[in-house]
Amino acid sequence: MLYKYWKVYYKEILDDFNFDIKKDIESARLLDNLFLKRNNFSVGDLKDLFKNKKITIFGAGPSLIESINNFKENQDMITITADGVTTAFVEKDIIPDVVVTDLDGKISDQIAANKKGSIAIIHAHGDNIDKIIKYVPKFKGNIIGTTQTDPSIFDNIHNFGGFTDGDRCVFLSDHFKAKKIYLSSFDYENKIGKYSFSKNKNKIKKLKKLKWCRCLIEELRKENPNIEYI
Repeated sequence: MLYKYWKVYYKEILDDFNFDIKKDIESARLLDNLFLKRNNFSVGDLKDLFKNKKITIFGAGPSLIESINNFKENQDMITITADGVTTAFVEKDIIPDVVVTDLDGKISDQIAANKKGSIAIIHAHGDNIDKIIKYVPKFKGNIIGTTQTDPSIFDNIHNFGGFTDGDRCVFLSDHFKAKKIYLSSFDYENKIGKYSFSKNKNKIKKLKKLKWCRCLIEELRKENPNIEYI
């Protein structure tokens, strides 16, 4: 999704959560500067990976482990994990093709997956500045940086649309013209999955984010009939 379309949703999100856009920009600028110091995986390479491919995206809902157990890997399927979901994959000795993260889960597992070949899509927002400083330099594999604000003011990071880790996976896949996008373990109700790593976080805020995740995905599904829950 181009920013000119995404910014309509972004403005609503800022207002709904009372987020400070200046903090989002500060975080994105920090990530942008960190990317100046390394040779990163290119957006062109990412496009080649996604275009006309089938994608399965794993959310962190309570049904995650069952979903992984039932998943059949094949050469034509690209797997994407939303942040903490990566830990569930690592525990089962599976390396996802792509990890989409705002550094909110078990970062050591995400770094390990990145080292073994997962492409890490690392997101900057106003609440993860300290984590960007601490963890981004530890990712040694292919990484791409994203922001939820206007990407045109930065040199090295991008905005493909999306807010939560889960819906950003979907926006990413849609942006790069995936042939089919399957959504697994996307549970939006009152029970938060173990791999959301939300034990010490505000549950009300988390559930509110899940509502936004659902809303944004449903907006995409209106335009893209190839997005399907499984």
